[in-house]
Amino acid sequence: MDEDAVLDRLGTVEDPDLGDDIVSLGLVNDVSVDGDTVAISLALGAPYSPNETDIANAVREAFSDTDVELDLSARIVDDLAAGDEVFPNVENVIAVASGKGGVGKSTMAVNIAAGLADMGASVGLFDADVYGPNVPRMVDADEPPGATEDEKLVPPEQFGMKLMSMAFLVGEDDPVIWRGPMVHKVLTQLWEDVEWGHLDYMVIDLPPGTGDTQLTLLQTVPVTGSVIVTTPQEVALDDARKGLEMFGKHDTVVLGIAENMATFRCPDCGGEHAIFGEGGGERFADVHDMPFLGSVPLDPAVRTGGDEGRPVVLDTDSDTGAAFREITENVANNVGFVRRQKQANTR
Repeated sequence: MDEDAVLDRLGTVEDPDLGDDIVSLGLVNDVSVDGDTVAISLALGAPYSPNETDIANAVREAFSDTDVELDLSARIVDDLAAGDEVFPNVENVIAVASGKGGVGKSTMAVNIAAGLADMGASVGLFDADVYGPNVPRMVDADEPPGATEDEKLVPPEQFGMKLMSMAFLVGEDDPVIWRGPMVHKVLTQLWEDVEWGHLDYMVIDLPPGTGDTQLTLLQTVPVTGSVIVTTPQEVALDDARKGLEMFGKHDTVVLGIAENMATFRCPDCGGEHAIFGEGGGERFADVHDMPFLGSVPLDPAVRTGGDEGRPVVLDTDSDTGAAFREITENVANNVGFVRRQKQANTR
């Protein structure tokens, strides 16, 4: 089998999101044939995402009637010079944001990160909410960071995630009272002075609103895409629009809208009650032509999981866990779509 024959077979593999075959889209980086071994490099950028896993499986299926040994690899080369990268070994940076507090943004960030790690990805979770860092409690992490000989911080790990938070660096009850320039300086140091290693995904939990932390992130970090968290109620949606505008002004892709506290299932009567309204997140996504990632119910198990330090997404017997897993898979799929689309547009 020669390279042309390999490409002919690859031309039968369709991208489920971009609507064409992977050869025509320019998603085949390289093909080499060495005897019975065929090495194929694919332009896939979202490790363990269901859709990209399906693409890889379809490639294997295209050669299933042959005796060749496939050697598949994946990479998408970005346009940043090595010295310009804030996270040189991080494939994808996902910012989780909300226009207002109290909508469960940190809960969403923790469960997305834990869900990605549970899928098999290497994940970092950065708690950038300087004034109210909650992530360590939500994953039951009380081990402080270590340090290397060159004074870089070594993040502790929990549930397969590498963690960093201001909560590790200040006293438990000490308030952080800083002006904007100090926030910028500390965040920049934390991003650059932590030994993250190789990560498939870095999930960044932003504070509510559109302030100094968000500006620092968008001006210094190559964000792959953002997730905007809201509840169904109109007050939350009003503030979600501000977050949407913020990312738009900085040319940052919005991966989708995640709705929290959608309905409450009464444990006594079994009925569902739309305490904060109904369908607001999905309508918001439709109006702004954004992907809707999914809804999470108002479930006491989410609160319990946050307080006790075990993300609900890891509960395989829970409908709420399934809802978080659906959102996580949609986030990963949309990361892959964004990166493959960019590759296809620049071929």
